[in-house]
Amino acid sequence: MKDEIAAISTAAGTGGVAIIRISGSNPLAIAEKMFQPTGSTPVKKFTPNFMYTGKIAGVGFEDFGMCVYFKAPKSFTGENVVEFHCHGGVQIARGILAKALSLGATAAEKGEFTKRAFVNGKLTLSSAEGMIDMINAESLALVRAGGMLYSEKLTEKIKELQSELQTVLAEIAADIDYPEEDLESLNEGIISAKIKSLSDKLSDLAASYSCGRMIKDGVTVAICGRPNTGKSSLLNALLGYEKAIVSSEAGTTRDAVEGSIEIGGVKYNLIDTAGIRESAGIVESIGIERAKKILLTADIVVSVTDGQGEAEQFDTQGAVIRVFNKCDLSAPKGNYDVAVSAKTGEGLEKLKKLLSEKAVGELSLDKAYIIEKRHYSALIKANEALSSALENTDAFTVDVLAIDLKEAWDALGEITGETANEQIINTVFEKFCVGK
Repeated sequence: MKDEIAAISTAAGTGGVAIIRISGSNPLAIAEKMFQPTGSTPVKKFTPNFMYTGKIAGVGFEDFGMCVYFKAPKSFTGENVVEFHCHGGVQIARGILAKALSLGATAAEKGEFTKRAFVNGKLTLSSAEGMIDMINAESLALVRAGGMLYSEKLTEKIKELQSELQTVLAEIAADIDYPEEDLESLNEGIISAKIKSLSDKLSDLAASYSCGRMIKDGVTVAICGRPNTGKSSLLNALLGYEKAIVSSEAGTTRDAVEGSIEIGGVKYNLIDTAGIRESAGIVESIGIERAKKILLTADIVVSVTDGQGEAEQFDTQGAVIRVFNKCDLSAPKGNYDVAVSAKTGEGLEKLKKLLSEKAVGELSLDKAYIIEKRHYSALIKANEALSSALENTDAFTVDVLAIDLKEAWDALGEITGETANEQIINTVFEKFCVGK
C-alpha cells in the first residue's frame, strides 16, 4: 500500500470551505512544510482533534485557514490524518493539493481513503457500501437504508448467522475428531433442524431485497392506456409541473416521457407511455412497441381509462393499478381501483397511497433492508449451500455436510468483506469519488 495519499475531499466547485485530506504514516511531516500556525504550538506538537488557524501554503500563494490532526487509530482511515480547511475556491483547493503532492504525497485513487479504513478494520465492506448509498441517495428512504447499512446493522445479522453456522461446524468437527465419544448432540434430526432454521432466516433476509431494490433504484411506474385517456395529464398532475405535452389529438405521445416524485421517502420513476392502439403511423407504432417493452419490466403499471372504452389488455410482470381518469367530467364506471381527475387533482393522494402500498408497503425505520444486489446474490449462494447440506443429512455424511456449511459461511463473509476477493473489494470502492 502506498504511504501518504492526498485528495480534495469536498465537492468540485466554488463554496464556503474546501477540505484537502492527507492520510498515511506521517502526514504531519508534510503539514509542517505547508502550515504556519498563528499560535505558538508547532505543527509536530498539534493536539489531535483540535483545529488550529494559520497560513496554508499552495503552489504560488498562501491562504488563511485551519489545520486539524487525527491520530491513528482514532481516525476515519485508521491511519494518521491531516486535513486543511481552506476557502472554497476551485484554484485554491487545487493549489494546496498540488503543494502536498510536491512534498511527497501521492494522489489518492477513487475510494482509497475508505478502502484504507476497510483494510485497517474501521468498517466492513457492507458498511462502506452503505456509506456510498447515502452519499448518492436520491430519496430519503435510501438515506435511511444506507444509514442502517453503514451503521453495521446488516453486519450484526450476518455475524449472528455465521456464529450459528460455526457452532454446527464445531459439533461436526468434534464428531469427526472423536467418533468414539458418540456425542449425543450430533444426530440427524437436530442437525437438520438447525440447518433448516438457518435457511429460513436467510430466506427472510433475502426476501427484503424486493423492497430494498426499489428503495435503492426507485420504483418504475408505467402509465399506460388507450390514446386520449389523459395519461400525459395524469403524469403532469403527479409531478406537479408540465412535463408531457397534452393534446386532444390521439397519438400525441410518440415516445416515453419520464419524471420522478417522492412518496413516503421513496423515489418513483414515472413513465408516460405512448397510447396503445392497433391503427397507428410508423413513428407512433415504434413508440407503442417501446411502451409494451416498458410494461414488461415496470414494477407497477397504472392502467388509465376514462370510461370511453374498455381498458387496454397488456402483458406485465408488475402490480397493476386501474385508474379511472376524468372523474370531474363523468361518473366513474367499470372496474377500477381509484377514480381521479388530473385536471382538478381529485383522487391523486389516494393514487399515491396505492402506489406506495403496491411497491414497498409501510417501511420500517429500524430494519436492515437488503439494498445491494451483491448482498442478495451472496445470501442466495449461502442458502443454496444450506439446501445441499440438508440433502446430505439424509445420508448423514458429516464430512460432506461440513463442506456445504463452510461454503455457506464463506458466502456470508463476502457481504462483510471477510471472505471477499480483491475483485469484489475493488469493484465496491470504484463506486466512490476520489476524495472519499
